[in-house]
Amino acid sequence: MITTLPCVLVAHDPPPDARAAFRQELGSGCELLFRSDLAPAEWDAARARARVLIAQNPRIEIAAEDVAAMTSLGFVQLLTAGVDHVPLHLFPRDLPIASNAGAFAEPMAEFVLAMTLAAAKRLPVEHREMREGRFNQFVANRTLDGAVCAILGFGGVGRAAARLFRALGAEIHAINRGGETAEEVAFVGTLAALEDVLRRADIVVVSLSLTATTAGLIGAGELGWMKDDAILVNVARGEIVDQDALYRHLVENERFFACLESWWIEPVRHGRFSIAHPFLDLPNVIAAPHNSASVPGAQLEAARRGARNARRWLDGKAPSNLLGADERGA
Repeated sequence: MITTLPCVLVAHDPPPDARAAFRQELGSGCELLFRSDLAPAEWDAARARARVLIAQNPRIEIAAEDVAAMTSLGFVQLLTAGVDHVPLHLFPRDLPIASNAGAFAEPMAEFVLAMTLAAAKRLPVEHREMREGRFNQFVANRTLDGAVCAILGFGGVGRAAARLFRALGAEIHAINRGGETAEEVAFVGTLAALEDVLRRADIVVVSLSLTATTAGLIGAGELGWMKDDAILVNVARGEIVDQDALYRHLVENERFFACLESWWIEPVRHGRFSIAHPFLDLPNVIAAPHNSASVPGAQLEAARRGARNARRWLDGKAPSNLLGADERGA
């Protein structure tokens, strides 16, 4: 009896080390194909028998006609943690799709801490002051020991950040979907507790997924709940924070600090970088080009985790990070 191996189709062109990781994690129990290796006729045939699709950026890798031709497709594994830029509407509603949430948690958590410390220690402010000849030796900076750190979105990034903040003596107040966690926190709740959490926080870390519920979550009212010297760190999506309201708040509250690694219009998701206000001219802004996950080995680890999750589905086990209705735009 001849058994046909399930076909796993990788839509992008990974480097050699990632290809090796896919082969290692998926094992010999499948037919692993890379689109970049296939001639047009081979691609057409592969589409028809693909059981698993692994994609880095489906927006540019997969067209509607490709999905329509994938009549045997049973599972989609995305290699990115964020999925708001993925054309999910191309896929059937009942097709299981998994993100790669948590794949970049550790380097992103380090970035959150670095930006927070830079703001708390007034590093960009004092650098500018010293460049202009002012030596503010006796202007106080801040410690994280005893600070309240609110983490909005307590997934992989949020939990990894919490561990770093706890090591410096900060108290963690977490917001997630279920209002429960096994992590060591002083408080955990759902978005229903947002006002109380924001009012208590010295530091607010945004690591939520962008959904219909979280878009515009932090507006003028929510910024007004925060302490006038709070530090806001956004490593999620710009659209979660109202851009106009944030700019006004920063201008009107010089002690308030915003650390922005995620922006409203970005090259990968929108083809360009654009901001509606001169955030980069403000002394109470620390800016970065959405590169918190850009460390050596990050993409290789993402490939390993994604392939491992696809293997779980092939083995009949429940895969991790399946997209919920909110993430799929229900």
